[in-house]
Amino acid sequence: MNKVLSLMALSAVLVSGAAQARNDVLTLPLESIIGTDKAKQALLDVPFYFAGQSHAKVTSKWGEIGTNKKTNAVGKSDDEACQWVLLSAIKALQEAAQKRGYDAVVNIRSNYKNNEFSSATEYQCGAGNIMAGVALKGDLVKF
Repeated sequence: MNKVLSLMALSAVLVSGAAQARNDVLTLPLESIIGTDKAKQALLDVPFYFAGQSHAKVTSKWGEIGTNKKTNAVGKSDDEACQWVLLSAIKALQEAAQKRGYDAVVNIRSNYKNNEFSSATEYQCGAGNIMAGVALKGDLVKF
């Protein structure tokens, strides 16, 4: 009988913990991180432009590329975790451009859980209790 009660109590704890799990999709301003010293230190010298931002005329396009990055969010605010993982996602796009010999990444859009969100001033981040994630896609181009 004690084993049954113990098993039921353990199950209740596990179920209540899962019910409290969080996966909020936040829409955050790019200006809070882009252009900061933290961004300048983390990112490469490859220009990037979010959808709707103006850039030089494209002379050649490789095509679309995507990235999906996650980071540990434990002990961090949603803003802090999302900013860090955004920089990681942008850097992955920059590395893809460099690897293929392209000048820049343009038309960057959020693509969290395959839901495209296009903005020149905002991005989307999935924030949970222990992880935060940013998925981006953009076009590799030459000017």
